Amino acid sequence: MFGRLMPESASLQAVLTDRILIGLTIASALILALVVGLLLFFSIRFRRGSKANRHPLPENVSREFEIGWTAATIFLFVFVFWWAASAEIGAYSVPPNAIEIHVVAKQWMWKTQASNGAREINELHVPVDRPVKLIMTSQDVIHSFFVPAFRLKRDVLPDQQTEAWFQATKTGTFHLLCTEYCGTDHARMLGRVIVMEPEAYARWLSVQPEGDDLAHQGERLFSERGCAGCHAPGSAVHAPSLAGIWERPVPLEGGRFATADAAYIRDSILQPGRDVVAGYAPVMPSYAGLLDDGEIQAITAYIRALGSEPGVVRSLGTPEVRSNVPGGVRERSTAMVPGAPVLDQPAPAGPAVRP
Repeated sequence: MFGRLMPESASLQAVLTDRILIGLTIASALILALVVGLLLFFSIRFRRGSKANRHPLPENVSREFEIGWTAATIFLFVFVFWWAASAEIGAYSVPPNAIEIHVVAKQWMWKTQASNGAREINELHVPVDRPVKLIMTSQDVIHSFFVPAFRLKRDVLPDQQTEAWFQATKTGTFHLLCTEYCGTDHARMLGRVIVMEPEAYARWLSVQPEGDDLAHQGERLFSERGCAGCHAPGSAVHAPSLAGIWERPVPLEGGRFATADAAYIRDSILQPGRDVVAGYAPVMPSYAGLLDDGEIQAITAYIRALGSEPGVVRSLGTPEVRSNVPGGVRERSTAMVPGAPVLDQPAPAGPAVRP
């Protein structure tokens, strides 16, 4: 019955969300029916002139009834909280084998890029029954990535990265919408998510125009935009090395520590004076307005591909580095959510530094 009333469900998250909604609807309907039924019953039984017994219940019976009713209510609320909270936690727990896709929102389009370099505008091709992680940012104003059939909605913010993941359970084409008013043509910011069988998805990838993957794009930008002049190993400029810092604690001025994740690297590029690495002067200029979001994502992918082993300098052509490149030999492992709070523990031995 409920299936006919609900919109199409095409992801694991959609199934869980629908179950919670249906469960809450049934519970609310039962409580409403109980309250209305008792109201009608008491209105008729104890109407004026009726001979119904109006003597109060014994104190012990009344007390037991109150205790039982209160306990049942508390149990129901705790159960609903646990059910909904577990679903919310799962929405942020990305499986380690997830495919990574970078999304850049701008007025009024969606630009997506897989880690192997395949790019799309207003379309997103994904395989069925495989978790997909979205790393999203906005190039101008606040947008909201919404796929109704997946019950997936996540705000996409300028100068920040947000993440979401889904696992499609059926093939087909599904609407992609922006649900945050973003300007004159907000209603035209439409796209499609195309879910394919794994074999068809592999064929689709194979016919896409050849191009560098994100990490190689980042390596080229790292050189072209002057980053290598300060941060490359052996540079004459006194600046932190980027070799082996990915997802490691970075010591900051004032005795604090931060994790070198995607959000930290982005902030270091756009706001380099905010969190200064211990032992270094705040001399790096801001690249705000000089690098767009896609370029920052590429540089981040390059730094990640360099690994997390302090002091080890690698080339992107080595097997160890290729295994760190999403879409390469091995997909990325679970990472900390960008924007993780500052750590309180000391950094491990090794030159963990900030870009």
